[in-house]
Amino acid sequence: MSNLDDRLNMVLDRLVSDDLISGRGLGNEIGFYIFDYPAEDELAIRDHLGFLMEQLPKKRPGLRVKHINLFDMVLDHLADRKLLDKAIEQTRKKGDAFLLKALSEPLKGSKLAPVFEAACDLSNHDLVLVSGVGTIYPLLRTHSLLNNLHHVMRDKPLVMFFPGRYDGQTLRLFGTLKDDNYYRAFKLVP
Repeated sequence: MSNLDDRLNMVLDRLVSDDLISGRGLGNEIGFYIFDYPAEDELAIRDHLGFLMEQLPKKRPGLRVKHINLFDMVLDHLADRKLLDKAIEQTRKKGDAFLLKALSEPLKGSKLAPVFEAACDLSNHDLVLVSGVGTIYPLLRTHSLLNNLHHVMRDKPLVMFFPGRYDGQTLRLFGTLKDDNYYRAFKLVP
């Protein structure tokens, strides 16, 4: 069994634990958790997320879990603002660099935090799982979004599945791209 398999086998029990759900033992820290994994294992993680969404209600009845795929959330947001078709057309005409610049303002973490909050429907959910981090890069930077979600999530735990490495201080997307330091999350499992 691989190290990833060993770690994945710990996720379900960790997600339903009283400590994670209630935020016990965090010493007034926010309940943000990162499950980091090698980017080449993305498909296995997607499969495992499907498994988790099936098993969580069985393992802890009454636990209301919301899964947010950041890529899907951003596409829906751009479509709602009537920017998606324009962005696709401008990319064809002017290229990727133009798209990044054009969308940098509407996709800032501070502007997406309310979109994320609405997508989570926190009054009806106890736990939020986040995926799609690698797919939405470089349009959205993880640390920027996380830094803007502290007040949004309040006492609800958030678990981000991150294709890269997290050492407790630094996020390295795909294991190589260093994001700004982010030290307010805990590793979900060792």
